Amino acid sequence: MIQQQGQQPGHTYEVRRRRAGIGWFLAGLASSLAFFAFFPGLPHVIDWGALLVSLAVGALARWGRLSWMARTAEKKAGHTGGD
Repeated sequence: MIQQQGQQPGHTYEVRRRRAGIGWFLAGLASSLAFFAFFPGLPHVIDWGALLVSLAVGALARWGRLSWMARTAEKKAGHTGGD
């Protein structure tokens, strides 16, 4: 039981990280698809190129969010609180 409590903070961080990655991937995917579907002047048909670009934008959004979370976690871990 004591060992499980010691693992809780790391497990909680991993769950938050996974959920954030999924959420940001879906947000990037949806926003990119919405751009291709509703932007004036573009044909209002979602083709394979638009789907591939949307997947790439979603992956880029996920990568950016996870790297930002890792950077802030490093800052918090390195912060001594003395200044």
